[in-house]
Amino acid sequence: MKRFGLLLLLLKSIALLGQQVEFGELTDFESGLRSYEKDTTAHAVYLYEKGENYFEVRRDYVWLIKKYHAKIKILDKQGFSEAEISIPYYHSDNGTERVNDIRAITHTNGAKHNVMAHNVFDVEVSEHWSEKRFTFSNVQNGSILEYTYEIQSPFFYNLNGWDFQDNIPKIYTEYHAKIPGNYIYNRSLLGNIPLDVNEATIKKSCFSIPGTSQQADCEVLRYVMEDVPAFKSDEEYMLAPSNYKSRLEFELSEYQSFRGVKERYTKSWKDVDKEFRTDGDIGGQLRKKNYFERNLPLDILAGKEEDLTKAKNLYNFVKSHYSWNGKFGIFRDNKVKKAFDEGVGNVAEINITLINLLNAAGMDADLMLLSTRAHGLPKKSHPVMSDFNYVVAKLDIDGTTYLLDATEKQLPFGMLPFRCLNYYGRVMDLDGESYWFDIEAPKGNSKEVMLRLNLNFEDGTAKGNFDEISRGYEAYFKNNHLASISNQEYLEEVENSTNGDFYINEYNIDEDKSNENMLMEHFTFELENLNTSKNLYFNPFLIRFFQTNPFKSSERNYPVDFGYWRNYKYMANIKIPEGYRIKDLPENNNIALPGGSGVLRFNCSTSQDNIIVFFNLQLRSTQYKSEGYAFVKELFEQAVTSVNQSYLVFEKE
Repeated sequence: MKRFGLLLLLLKSIALLGQQVEFGELTDFESGLRSYEKDTTAHAVYLYEKGENYFEVRRDYVWLIKKYHAKIKILDKQGFSEAEISIPYYHSDNGTERVNDIRAITHTNGAKHNVMAHNVFDVEVSEHWSEKRFTFSNVQNGSILEYTYEIQSPFFYNLNGWDFQDNIPKIYTEYHAKIPGNYIYNRSLLGNIPLDVNEATIKKSCFSIPGTSQQADCEVLRYVMEDVPAFKSDEEYMLAPSNYKSRLEFELSEYQSFRGVKERYTKSWKDVDKEFRTDGDIGGQLRKKNYFERNLPLDILAGKEEDLTKAKNLYNFVKSHYSWNGKFGIFRDNKVKKAFDEGVGNVAEINITLINLLNAAGMDADLMLLSTRAHGLPKKSHPVMSDFNYVVAKLDIDGTTYLLDATEKQLPFGMLPFRCLNYYGRVMDLDGESYWFDIEAPKGNSKEVMLRLNLNFEDGTAKGNFDEISRGYEAYFKNNHLASISNQEYLEEVENSTNGDFYINEYNIDEDKSNENMLMEHFTFELENLNTSKNLYFNPFLIRFFQTNPFKSSERNYPVDFGYWRNYKYMANIKIPEGYRIKDLPENNNIALPGGSGVLRFNCSTSQDNIIVFFNLQLRSTQYKSEGYAFVKELFEQAVTSVNQSYLVFEKE
């Protein structure tokens, strides 16, 4: 282990000094590495990675050049997937990027196996993106995969930066850039892993264009990270990985030619607001209220109800009129009149229709741009329109704001789909300036089980019933699920999710107590084949909120995000059968997260001839920072243990 540390230190020292690592050459450390002590679960690890960006004139044309060099060590068979390489490149009607000089070698047991040019394939991915793909050959445990390439790009806005973090750990990763002063880029370092090297210097007269006498100074950048942990994106309860992966982002802000012509790429929100009002796909579609006034029954728009009632009626009308086609369609090809006539539309068309109807009815509704949870958080520092991929309606009535999305049939008024719970959006006011607005999920979200049970140890059976009450988002999810499967399929799911021989005899929904924000279900059931030994052990949790702890990693470098406050409650009243007494009850368990942001209560007690079981897990925050991950993990571990390993112990009198 000491030898590993010394060799690792030597490798880093060489790299930190900026010495050139020659392609095809391996160090003794790289060849001899068998496991990565900082992450013994890793199946592969980057030994070395370096990227460079600079501008270069080739054949009288300025190109943005990217060079890349990496060495990946395969530690076991599960790491073989790292042998499949994809190199994305961009193309449009105005030009295309070129991928040049691909070289790839598999180092195995002292032998070198080259990837031949005819084994590199072009694959079209989308309208503007393609990939060069190849697979390393002769890959075995202990192989080192080394490859390098160059991308020659005519698109200066494609200086995208550098991903310091990936799905496997990196021992060493380095990025260089040399940027002429007439190219101005906004720069952001994301993630919470600090740089080990952060250097920025100016190189005088480093760039010129043939035919001109002027020369530009260059900013020379060098960034290094060491021992970068793998980013595990399969963790539950998280926002988009792009929010948290450690990476460097560039965005072209301004270009000034040697002739003095200045071109701005980054706009202010005032610029965006002005363009928004005249945009045909968004702003123009928000001025169609006259069409809806002519084509809807007058009583829908001009009824005598209060505004809130009228707004709910319009919301329900749009939900029932449209079928969502599953597309977001935010910035292109939005045609609300055509979509309305056909009854099918994307998110933008449906919600712009809703905004038009609300405004036609004399209410104050605006469009709000947002980004879904899977898309990433929008930047607040300056407008980046590609950060947004969704639109909803923002409605103000008597000082109360409602955010509305009419795409889903089961979605209650004033509640956004879970995919939209991404903290904030930008309200586009056609008559004023746009502004940021916070997205707050309703807090009354809960799942509650109330169970009553009679045990019969003589014949090894039990009979009982329970009510399951879902509120808020829990009701929304359950209603969506019930709408997607048959009644029989649903009851089989419930039976299979319980422990033991559990059979549902009756099931119904209490229509009088259920509404769009609450669902009350009633089940009658029986159990068979109970343990009838001398000491009878019985787990009172027939319905379980969690089978296992969803948090398995020892540490987490990004927040836990639940999206909304959650409350799980289980109450059981179990009658002690005649001829038996309770010998032992599970230990009570009551713990809380720091600041009271989460609470677990578990108590068992007796009352006359009944056992009362009470379990309550409350999460009083939508997000917990990575520093508090250990507390959240332990809270869930205690909750799962209480549910899975708590037994009532009976004995005969």
